[in-house]
Amino acid sequence: MELKGRRALITGSAKGLGKRTAQLLADAGCDVVVNYVTSRAEAEALAEDLRGRGVRSAAVQADVADPKQVERLAEEAERLLGGIDILINNAGPFIRERRLFADYTPEEIIGLVNGNLLGVMLLDRLLLPEMRRRRWGRIIHFGFGHAGESRAWPHRAVYAAAKTALVSFTKTLAVEEAAHGITVNMICPGDIRGANKEKSIDDVRNEIDPETHRRPGTGEDVARAILFLCDPKSDFITGNLLDVTGGFDPIRNTV
Repeated sequence: MELKGRRALITGSAKGLGKRTAQLLADAGCDVVVNYVTSRAEAEALAEDLRGRGVRSAAVQADVADPKQVERLAEEAERLLGGIDILINNAGPFIRERRLFADYTPEEIIGLVNGNLLGVMLLDRLLLPEMRRRRWGRIIHFGFGHAGESRAWPHRAVYAAAKTALVSFTKTLAVEEAAHGITVNMICPGDIRGANKEKSIDDVRNEIDPETHRRPGTGEDVARAILFLCDPKSDFITGNLLDVTGGFDPIRNTV
């Protein structure tokens, strides 16, 4: 696959799934803007690593839950690379503690919705004009396994509501932007935790996940799916949700 000359912005990419995706895109020749909120050292180290792979890269601090910072992020990313062809909305706050909706504070509700839905929509809107002008673009949203079914997910009410709303937005934007050569899809990772988010498939080849009865998922699994959707030959694939879960159902297993 050849992405040489393409330019990507990956939100929340200093660590985890975003980092692994940045590395895989860079290996395909794509220039990358790394985004972070507080992990400055990790973000700058990653940008240096990507430059060592022969592409342009820089780190930009911004919180996608803040509309003003979203605007600054879009402007800085386009300035640094001369435009953005690929937008991967990886960032999204998540509260792992299981909690009833009634126990969330108003600030937590607003932060989760802004970070997982509103910030994504605003960033898409800011970067669409240049994609339209060039008549080529790839937008990737992040959901969760089975997000498209909009089932009840007790103790995850706010996060689930924001992500399932993003499903509808993904499908709508895909239809609206098809005539401009822009595809819009959603990646729905399974329960990939901790160090596995940055591991390769080979790293876990001999391990067994007790819940899926197969090897654990890794960052490379998610990154490979994103790379496929960014391929110029994947232009027929849009408005889709791609589960990368190993068959794991996060709702069934946590209710």
